[in-house]
Amino acid sequence: MIPTAASIEDLHAIEGRAELIGGRIVHLPMFGVLPARVVGRLALSLDHHAEQTGRGEMLTSTVAYAVPVLRSGRQSFCAAVSFHDGAPPINPMNFIDGPPTFAVEVRTLGEFGPDADRSYAAKRTDYFEAGTLVVWDVDPIDEVIRSYRHDHPEAPIVFTRGQIADAEPAVPGWRLEVDSVFPPRP
Repeated sequence: MIPTAASIEDLHAIEGRAELIGGRIVHLPMFGVLPARVVGRLALSLDHHAEQTGRGEMLTSTVAYAVPVLRSGRQSFCAAVSFHDGAPPINPMNFIDGPPTFAVEVRTLGEFGPDADRSYAAKRTDYFEAGTLVVWDVDPIDEVIRSYRHDHPEAPIVFTRGQIADAEPAVPGWRLEVDSVFPPRP
């Protein structure tokens, strides 16, 4: 029997984080304590900004973005945190059609080193092909935020402690102290 390729509809039945790539459901790792704290801090700040400005919506890794099949075979994204500044789905129980405006990927246990770097770069390529404007690659160990823009995909802006990060032009006016993203140092 020839296996059937998975579909976007199949993602609805998956528990946990997953994406659809090349007709396969690809499970993503759950967050450990440190990455989860970073995700929470980013989500709170981005949600507050969206509420204050009345523009866009913050979403977490519990939502999927369905996109037309990309060159890599990818059909969905599941970012740790995202900002969507587009039309909501007609049925709010469904995934969002189209890419996030801004996506945050927070590295988890085992997502470090050359292989992980290549995987993250490939996913950024997919984000930009789909139409995402800015992608953050957040390293909770080294406490670094690398901000990649669609118009300069290979030249990240690097934000570290003591700096103010932004996600321009994807989230106009949003600013975030990098120190507020990472837990206080002992």
